[in-house]
Amino acid sequence: MSTPVKKVPIHLQSAQNRLLIKNGKIVNEDEIVDNDVYVEDGVIKQLGRNLIIPGGTRVIDARGKYVMPGGIDPHTHFELELMGTKSVDDFYQGTKAAVAGGTTMIIDFAIPKQGESLLEAYDRYRATADEKVCCDYGLHIGVTSWNSKVKEEMAILARDHGINSFKVFMAYKDTFMLRDPELIEVFAACKDIGAVAQVHAENGDLIAENTKRLLAAGVTGPEGHEMSRPEEVEAEAVNRACVIANQVNCPLYVVHVMSRSAAEEVEAARRRGVIVWGETLAAALGTDGTQYAHSCWRHAAGHVLSPPLRPDPDTPYNLMIKLATGGLQVTGSDNCTFNSEQKALGKNDFSKIPNGVNGVEDRMSVVWEKGVQAGIMNPTRFVAVTSTNAAKIFNLYPRKGVIAVGSDADIVIWDPNRKRTISAETHVQAVDFNIFEGLEVHGVPEYVIVNGRVCVDECDVKVVHGYGRFVETPVYPPYVYDLISEREQKPRGVARTEVELKRYAEEDAAMAKAREAAKAAAATAAASAATIGNIYTNGSVDSLKPKLQNLSCVPTLPESAVVTPSAKGPRLEGQRNLQDSTFSISEDVDEARRACIRVNNPPGGRSAGGFWSVPPKEETEAPSQ
Repeated sequence: MSTPVKKVPIHLQSAQNRLLIKNGKIVNEDEIVDNDVYVEDGVIKQLGRNLIIPGGTRVIDARGKYVMPGGIDPHTHFELELMGTKSVDDFYQGTKAAVAGGTTMIIDFAIPKQGESLLEAYDRYRATADEKVCCDYGLHIGVTSWNSKVKEEMAILARDHGINSFKVFMAYKDTFMLRDPELIEVFAACKDIGAVAQVHAENGDLIAENTKRLLAAGVTGPEGHEMSRPEEVEAEAVNRACVIANQVNCPLYVVHVMSRSAAEEVEAARRRGVIVWGETLAAALGTDGTQYAHSCWRHAAGHVLSPPLRPDPDTPYNLMIKLATGGLQVTGSDNCTFNSEQKALGKNDFSKIPNGVNGVEDRMSVVWEKGVQAGIMNPTRFVAVTSTNAAKIFNLYPRKGVIAVGSDADIVIWDPNRKRTISAETHVQAVDFNIFEGLEVHGVPEYVIVNGRVCVDECDVKVVHGYGRFVETPVYPPYVYDLISEREQKPRGVARTEVELKRYAEEDAAMAKAREAAKAAAATAAASAATIGNIYTNGSVDSLKPKLQNLSCVPTLPESAVVTPSAKGPRLEGQRNLQDSTFSISEDVDEARRACIRVNNPPGGRSAGGFWSVPPKEETEAPSQ
């Protein structure tokens, strides 16, 4: 490893403070223009032609080259302690490799150790990184357990320490993994503080069961890693995370989307209106899971990461199509490197192989080769997926991610015609293996400017140890939360006029009044029926009239209203007049004494007594009064 270059005192940096980039094509996410760029004190001061600049300014001729925003890698793991070991690229060597490849800012993950609080993890990472980084950096925070203290510390980190993103894991059962109820609470907490929720989406329970089954069957090599966590295990978790985030209206960022089916879940969720972004990796775009079947154990293990590379050789192409057309939005590296002897910790058990690959140095070149050079993606989209979109999502824009007046002078001068071959023998990273070994790529960062300082000069890496700064990522990024606000303001009910609402209220009141009247009438009728039943049971026919006249429900009818047989109207011969009755309440006792129609089986069956009691069979006439 080379000796770090120490910081240059400010009073000796005058030549570095002023820089003019001439004759290049400036590429931003939305346009390509021919302009010069003047930089002073680490900031872009002027854009245009025939600029008036002070003497002593260094001039770089960028004719025939693209002048683009420096790359932003939103997914690295430098000095990460994982699975009993630590990743070999530290914050110096890792950021040096990033700059060598055209990346001028990284965002790493502060993952708490067992028993460590979020604030303690943040402090540990700041103390480690601040003195080493060669370019600017930010931090995401991992949430690996859930309680009220974690929630409180999330708010403190967001308010006081410039953290606007928190990552949860649906995998790594019994270590980092959270359950659905906890995900709901974490996502809700992110929404409350204006943060972006990030998720490692794989079904941890299924992975654990598959791992047990495969090991029991004697599958111990690196191929078992992918077999234990196939595509659908990733896709299911992506969908579930999108549903949960959507229900609490929390913005979601799905890290390392590694399969076509998982990418389709992100794309489908976005079509449904879910506020979600998908990140894929240089690894997923530059190689595939057929490497796990390699006869060399070291080679196969060198490709182990989670989620794994997919065995379908069309996966890189499919993911690049998603990036180019908007189904996915960001590229990261998930750089988490382990040397061969560290990978060998899992030589007899694939589940113990430390997870991680390289990518921070080669990310830009791989995306250019597989996207732009292949004719799938244009240079403006390249800038979007390697820099601008990440800057917007994590609230770094327009300070980062764009060539504009007032923006940080993080610039890469890109030669699209120059070629290089990727190899572990020549790369800057500390790791002894490169998953892109032997890949020839078009597109080389000839110059890389970090905060106004030329740190790659005609492909010669000249980084400065500790030159980078910690950059806060403020909460409520407009690019994200404007979408959340717009969604919350949309009416969820049917808009109705005041007149309609008044009419509906009057109708409701009338219906309620009618229901009350019906209930009262039913109660009165029930009481009257009970009284009539008692009268018929306990009294004689002669006594009915005075008792019935006392009932409020039986009106006193005028004589003219009494229906007599002659008034019933004619009927056809052989037809029964349904108005005929054997019962009368008139004064005509003889009429009342007409023979009754004997009812042997009244409605509801035989009665034990009372009104419907059947007289003895030998009786042929009604009993005398």
